[in-house]
Amino acid sequence: TLAVGLVVDDAIVMLENIYRHIEEGLPPFQAAIKGAREVGFAIVAMTMTLVAVFAPLAFSPGRTGRLFTEFALALAGAVVVSGLVALTLSPMLSSLLLRHNPHPTWFDSHMNAVLDWITNTYCRLLGWFLKRRYLVLLVMFASGLVSWWALGDLKRELSPLEDRGVVLARINAPDGATLAYTDRYAKSIERIAEDYPEFDRIFSTIGSPTVSQGNIFFRAIPWEDRKRTTLEMAAKMTPRVSALPGVTAIPITPPSLGQGFSSRPIEFVIITSESYQNLAQTVRAFQDELAKNPGFVQVDTDLRLNKPEITLTVDRERAADMGVGVDLIARAIETMLGGRKVTRYKRDGEQYDVIVQTNPSGRDTPDDIEKIFVRGKGADLIPLSALVKIREVVAPRELIHFGQRRAATITANLTANYSVGEALDFMDATALKVLKPRYATDLNGISREFKKSSESLTLVFVLALVFIFLVLAAQFESFVDPFVILLSVPLSMAGALLALKYSGGTLNVFSQIGLITLVGLITKHGILIVEFANQLREQGMDTLAAIQQSAGQRLRPIMMTTGAMVLGAVPLAIATGAGAESRHQIGWVIVGGMSLGTLLTVFVVPTMYTLLARKHAPGPNKAPAAPAAVLPG
Repeated sequence: TLAVGLVVDDAIVMLENIYRHIEEGLPPFQAAIKGAREVGFAIVAMTMTLVAVFAPLAFSPGRTGRLFTEFALALAGAVVVSGLVALTLSPMLSSLLLRHNPHPTWFDSHMNAVLDWITNTYCRLLGWFLKRRYLVLLVMFASGLVSWWALGDLKRELSPLEDRGVVLARINAPDGATLAYTDRYAKSIERIAEDYPEFDRIFSTIGSPTVSQGNIFFRAIPWEDRKRTTLEMAAKMTPRVSALPGVTAIPITPPSLGQGFSSRPIEFVIITSESYQNLAQTVRAFQDELAKNPGFVQVDTDLRLNKPEITLTVDRERAADMGVGVDLIARAIETMLGGRKVTRYKRDGEQYDVIVQTNPSGRDTPDDIEKIFVRGKGADLIPLSALVKIREVVAPRELIHFGQRRAATITANLTANYSVGEALDFMDATALKVLKPRYATDLNGISREFKKSSESLTLVFVLALVFIFLVLAAQFESFVDPFVILLSVPLSMAGALLALKYSGGTLNVFSQIGLITLVGLITKHGILIVEFANQLREQGMDTLAAIQQSAGQRLRPIMMTTGAMVLGAVPLAIATGAGAESRHQIGWVIVGGMSLGTLLTVFVVPTMYTLLARKHAPGPNKAPAAPAAVLPG
């Protein structure tokens, strides 16, 4: 979708320039040659700029790099081909097909009158601002403040949640719960889901990975057949499901970038070399602090010292006196409680295992262990109650390590108005307050991916700016002209960030990719203005007149390329269906950034050119040209 806008930009610039010369009376062939000569350098510079933007993106590391490699290479390839077509095929076809129309239609004449009025109005405004350049500097400063405010106010996350057509409810019953107990609550949740006609399939798995856990999948009907998203339905179901006594359950939607279905947005790891008991106390103190923040939902940890366990201690002296070995005691308990295959037999061609085990009613409680008998000296049967001491204790469900050290992971879901970035900032502040010197922290899962992607995309953004500057510096043989052109970048950032904020978007991998793309798109306007101004100055025109004429003559192609790019991004901004939430982010960045950025660029770039441009005209000086027509203002 973005390529549709990109591939026509170069052709628009070329054709508009050629047609302007045809309107001035030049034959089509000569107009094509002159027009191609005037904008050929600018088209090469615009093509190289966009390639310089997408090249770092194609080599970014991690999951983000794998996600956007095809995106970057596809757009870079489209830009290169469109540049070649604009430099070769477009002038050739223009010389054959473009002709001056002495009798324009009503639409043509009125549209041309509207564009002329816009151009004349712009020239008058530009002349007024060039006499009051401090106002433009104030606008630049205000744009920077707006960008800084919007950037700090935007919520940050790895990626927006998408309507993927399925909802999952995870059930966690108390430790020691039976399979029937878990299944009873799973059926209660299924009955709740039946009140939502958007779900056409319900599939449950009980007892995985343990008998006290289960998963219930709710599949929704196709997007076009329902009005509510799975995110809205999950939010509606949450109060009813969470209110069920006896289990912990909450409906969740799957992450957007391929993480596990059960991955939670917050996975904060606490690491230490101290004992698990001390670690558990620290984790409880950490959870108490998180409970004070309403943005966290269902705070949990994987370190649980509440697994019921029975410890048997053998009285070895008494067992030895009665002639009972410890191995015999262990074998008796294993056989009667766990079951042991002792032999197998065949009957009617079928083979059967013979398993010795106590009936279920005889192994339900810890007291049943004492009813087991073992054979002592001779033929005497001795009850285990005379040989062992039984003690009920609690133990960790599992011993977890992270980086070869004892660790506990605190996981949590977040409310709709609380982002991953805000949550991690709060947890870092809590760690400074709660954790002792021998403790450290780390991230895992979605939280770790969020941190890594933010760092990598920031680096890609900086590299894109550096590459653009170096490419333009090599082409313009100047460090000033690229700097003037790149001043349009912060202006576009203000529009993009405001569009994100007021459209309900967040700063995530998709919106950050849109911001990087915007860097290359917005610099095209500055290239057109600065390059043509340099050409006029080579012909002997002074700086002020050159930049005024350049900006006035390049306004129409700038408006046309901006319109093409914005209209190409509108389908992304208003998309519906699968994955629409992620496409909205890129679309609104392009629409907002190009709209406001273009409006400010056509005033800021000419103003800064008059302040920073070289005093001497670039290139060899030529004989002074005839005075150019002075534009209004």
